Amino acid sequence: DRVLTHESEYASNYLAYLQLAQRRGIEIDVVPSDASGQMDVNALRRKITVNTRLIALTHVPTQGGLVNPAVEVGQVAREHGLLYLLDACQSVGQLPVDVREIGCHLLSGTGRKFLRGPRGTGFLYVSNEILGQLDPPFIDLHSATWTGADQFEYRPGAKRFENWESYVAGRVGLARAVDYALEIGVDAIEKRNSHLAAGLRTELARIPGVAIHDQGERKCAIVTFRKDGESAPDLAKRLRQQNVNLSTSSVFSAQLDFARRGLDNLARASVHYFNTEAEIERFCKLVRGA
Repeated sequence: DRVLTHESEYASNYLAYLQLAQRRGIEIDVVPSDASGQMDVNALRRKITVNTRLIALTHVPTQGGLVNPAVEVGQVAREHGLLYLLDACQSVGQLPVDVREIGCHLLSGTGRKFLRGPRGTGFLYVSNEILGQLDPPFIDLHSATWTGADQFEYRPGAKRFENWESYVAGRVGLARAVDYALEIGVDAIEKRNSHLAAGLRTELARIPGVAIHDQGERKCAIVTFRKDGESAPDLAKRLRQQNVNLSTSSVFSAQLDFARRGLDNLARASVHYFNTEAEIERFCKLVRGA
């Protein structure tokens, strides 16, 4: 069996594929990027073989502002009868995400990123189309019913993937975070974030020695860049002393993508709807060193 993924894939996902390659002997096929840096959908079609079983894609990779063409990939999956798994950890909460439009069979998300929910929370969507085909990694008396001495039945629906013991407070917080985002409106969030991110890219590009490294035809609220003479970790440390949070992405999170682009690390600034233009102006002054 073969799995198709993109060269922008996140480390934790690719490590899982490598583990399955060791345990089950699966093969991993990496789809190249098009000229913009996003998954090349035409190359995806060419990579499909009779043994391909799954397309696994990260919607918004951790190391840049790229938004991969999830809907177009879903169309390819349907054309070829393939399972489609989408990692939406970085996209849920900043972009509209509609599993029916995308056409994915599985979608994973986290609470702590753009949804602004508690750390340690997340969710999994599984299409009813394949729900009965999946064997949960482990079960207990919440996810299954012990119907006889040597028999059991899975609980219907998504409950089969849950466990008796769970992070109740976290789930409550995650639900409130979802409600909060919906009250504001995901379309409104995307519009505001796009405005802020575009402004940040424009201002950063005016700073001597700063280069923007975002890719893709469509970009999101993550802005990545490098500054000559100051590594991303050193820049993040300097800004932290001014009470400014700046993340970094390293080759250890994106081996395939960074190797292709000749990068070892990037500074990563993530704006959100609550940020202001004044904060962006101050951020850029600090990056400049003023």
